Amino acid sequence: MKHVLVRRRQCLHGLAAAAFAAANLPAARAQEKITRIVVAFPPGGPVDFVARAISEQLGRELGRQVIVENRAGANGGIAAEYVSRSAPDAQTLWLTSVGAVAINPSLYEKLIYDPVKDLTPVSLVVRNVEVLVVGANAPYNTGAEFVTAAKQRKQPMTLASSGTGSVPHLALELLSDAAGTPLLHVPYKGAAPAITDVIAGHVDGFFGDIPGLLPFIASGKLKPIGIAAPKRHPLLPQVKTFPEMGLAGVDSDNWYALFAAKGTSAAMVDAMNQALRRTLANEGVRNRLMASGAEPAPSSPAELAALMARDSAKWSAVVRAKKIKPD
Repeated sequence: MKHVLVRRRQCLHGLAAAAFAAANLPAARAQEKITRIVVAFPPGGPVDFVARAISEQLGRELGRQVIVENRAGANGGIAAEYVSRSAPDAQTLWLTSVGAVAINPSLYEKLIYDPVKDLTPVSLVVRNVEVLVVGANAPYNTGAEFVTAAKQRKQPMTLASSGTGSVPHLALELLSDAAGTPLLHVPYKGAAPAITDVIAGHVDGFFGDIPGLLPFIASGKLKPIGIAAPKRHPLLPQVKTFPEMGLAGVDSDNWYALFAAKGTSAAMVDAMNQALRRTLANEGVRNRLMASGAEPAPSSPAELAALMARDSAKWSAVVRAKKIKPD
């Protein structure tokens, strides 16, 4: 009889444990949920770097795992479509540069996504202003000297870009208008080959994101001569801005921002926004981003939407005026 009672107690304990586990299964599953940051570029690039720089701390702030997924292709379309079709719960996020949301709609006749209709702004993440660089042995040390030389030459100065319609391409068009002199656009398939040819002296200059150019500037292979922004960059304090040199309107910021699927509630967006703000305020994350040249710049969803609208109008005007068509 005693053995029977023991077995009964064991059975009851087992049933109680099973009932407790079942009751707490939703909570356990909630804890197992994963937040995804979807990047529209292959691993190793600047957007991917920023995603991985914030993912671990963002996970701590959210109390869940945050992973980075790379879904490259279709000029950002594959990643954008994936996020737009995800659950509207702010747990699948698109980290993108300005081009995919503020340039592509005017550059391409057809896109498989609509940045306004399909996505919800969460927050700006970083700013990446453009800097004009030339070869180390180039005879000009400032953007003003570069423009003077361009006006004196019979043939236009050549400026490389990472591709037709890219931010570096549009930045050189802004400089051409501000200087009142033509500049010959030389498109490359990416920044790496463009930088190589500037270093070799095959092309006169290149506009690029500061994070991607800092190693070449630090090694003395490239010379920075102008910042395309209203203020100087903290890592290049000696380099004047183009407005400082009397070249107004040369302002090009390849910012990165987070978006969620359309229909995500304001409460969910706000919770993610606040978690990102705490992440970017973390000293380790901030220092890592700043050391790369990217400037942490969290915003409200409304501020991001307004920035997107302003840059869409700005860049679409340049695309139309210059009759720029994708390759």
